[in-house]
Amino acid sequence: MDLVDSLRVAAGSMSANKMRSSLTMLGVIIGVAAVIALLSIGQGVQKTVTEQIQSAGSNLLMILPGQLTETGGFEFQPTLTYADAEAIADPMNVPDAAIVAPTMEGSASVSYDGEDLTATTAGVVSEHDIVRNLEVVLGRFLTTQDMDRRSRVAVLGSNVAEQLFGENGYPLDQTIRINRIPFKVVGVLAEKGAGMMGSEDGYIYVPITTAQSRLYPQRRDLAGHFMVTMIYVQAVSDQSMDAASEQINDSLRLRHDISFQDDDDFSVISQADLVAIMAEVTGILTLFLGAVAAISLLVGGIGIMNIMLVSVTERTREIGIRKAVGAKRRDILLQFLVESMVLSLLGGAAGIALGFLLAQGVSRLSEDLATVVSMQSIVLATSFSLVVGVVFGLYPALRAARLHPIEALRYE
Repeated sequence: MDLVDSLRVAAGSMSANKMRSSLTMLGVIIGVAAVIALLSIGQGVQKTVTEQIQSAGSNLLMILPGQLTETGGFEFQPTLTYADAEAIADPMNVPDAAIVAPTMEGSASVSYDGEDLTATTAGVVSEHDIVRNLEVVLGRFLTTQDMDRRSRVAVLGSNVAEQLFGENGYPLDQTIRINRIPFKVVGVLAEKGAGMMGSEDGYIYVPITTAQSRLYPQRRDLAGHFMVTMIYVQAVSDQSMDAASEQINDSLRLRHDISFQDDDDFSVISQADLVAIMAEVTGILTLFLGAVAAISLLVGGIGIMNIMLVSVTERTREIGIRKAVGAKRRDILLQFLVESMVLSLLGGAAGIALGFLLAQGVSRLSEDLATVVSMQSIVLATSFSLVVGVVFGLYPALRAARLHPIEALRYE
């Protein structure tokens, strides 16, 4: 008996027991669909996180006050100053830095016409919108004149503008109060959504010089320098990112009197570092989701083995007749193994279609998550279903092949 004959016999057996074959395939269908859907969700999360990191700005380096711990956490230390940012902006110290944008953030009470809320108020420089890819939809962003004059002007994130002025309000040239200090609204930013550093839609941006003199005048170190929350640095190009990072490290170690790298009281993190860290985290998540889904596929394989054993028992006399007329062990083995594989592959094909539909459904339910059904996940699920068919069909096939023809013919 060749492969074509085995396929024809398998098709005949499945058509004779349509309901049983369908229920047997159901376990494989659910397993394959779960593998594809969950892997697509995991890969979608990884893609979304990567896009969010890259949307924070191009050629971006972030200098944090503190150190990354061995466990992946962060130990905050108030060590960065505005003077550090000015030193990094000096081309003599960091020639590969194009733009340096320190920030001075804090929570502040904001009010307008009886509407009160608490928002993150950040003192920033005029280039902050360039470094962070912020888009102004109404008015303008902060200027160097605002910095020089310590102007009491503010640019609102989309959420803050909506909460203070409503959907149809006109914020420009209106006066809001931040910690009871009047500020004139000169701009509103486009909605950006949540990112790695939180949602900037809930921020209010003011000149950093105004934040130093009006909002946070007490934030100084022992030498009297103003402290900053973070320093963003835009490198000259992608190729100069590593060089800029090394120059920043050298400059800050010299300023902070640090001799050894392990004693650093700051951390320089690039977008590539963040992407690598998050890729590792989401990779583990995807692997876990795939492993959970694989369990259901194994359950489907056990169902195939169970039904194939029943089929061997029901067709014992048929096996005896085939052997009596000249069928060899390998013919019987191939017959039942092919039947098991056909069940598994048909279930796998249906599972791929169902998994794709589930992934598309998840994408439509969540605007922030676009699932990714990759060819790799399809090949993986198909290969796994084939392996399940072979592994769980092998024992029933061997059992059928080993039946003695005389005993098989006697079976009632």
